[in-house]
Amino acid sequence: MTSTLRLALVQEASALDTDVNRARLGELVGRAADAAEGGPVDLVVLPEAYARDFGKPGSDVSGAAEPLDGPFATALDKAAGEHGTTVVAGMFETGEDPARPFNTLVLRGAARAEYRKIHLYDSFGYRESDRLTAGPLTPCVVDIDGWGVGLMTCYDLRFPELARALVDAGAEVLVVPAAWVAGPRKVDHWRTLLRARAIENTVFVAAAGQPGPRYSGHSTIVDPLGDVLVEAGEEAAIVAATLERAVLEEARRTNPSLANRRL
Repeated sequence: MTSTLRLALVQEASALDTDVNRARLGELVGRAADAAEGGPVDLVVLPEAYARDFGKPGSDVSGAAEPLDGPFATALDKAAGEHGTTVVAGMFETGEDPARPFNTLVLRGAARAEYRKIHLYDSFGYRESDRLTAGPLTPCVVDIDGWGVGLMTCYDLRFPELARALVDAGAEVLVVPAAWVAGPRKVDHWRTLLRARAIENTVFVAAAGQPGPRYSGHSTIVDPLGDVLVEAGEEAAIVAATLERAVLEEARRTNPSLANRRL
């Protein structure tokens, strides 16, 4: 169990061309792996749907879906190995319904995991469920250097039940790749929800979004008492922070809300 976990968030737009996105992986992961002060980065977080952007609202994304041993996940694994880190990024994954793939996070490197988005974005005029299949109701927590890391995707952030289920399963850090669509109040919602999930669960929250103008940007890392450790702006960026276990433990002593739960 390590006392620190160094994270880097890659706020980069994905293109509609999967070859372009895959070709940039090595360079982006390499830059992110060197972004933290004090040592190499343990976890690099890329946005939701990084393998291929959603396109116009309602677009058919099934043609961009790949299996977990396909070109994108393979390239992600290679980039993680070359740069000595663990990487998580979003892709569309083939499933039982060829017309409606999964919106999947793939994690490769020192650990391996997949998380299929549970809550599809049927909100604010969008209907993600028309084009994608929701994942199973199973919290995904993975061990990275002795830290419990729970995976969520974008719209999942609006459901505190999932965050709490991840914490109950051992998560100390919630990682949230996103493509948070821009619009009125959206950045305010993003900031508020990230801090709320951190405070109510006394965990770190690390969220990597796609940049503007289509998406909201503002990739952010929040500590367990709700303090923002780092926040990007709207433009493409790489930001990093070092999470300290002592901060997590002190937060849980100061605010023992998990221990005080009655429901």
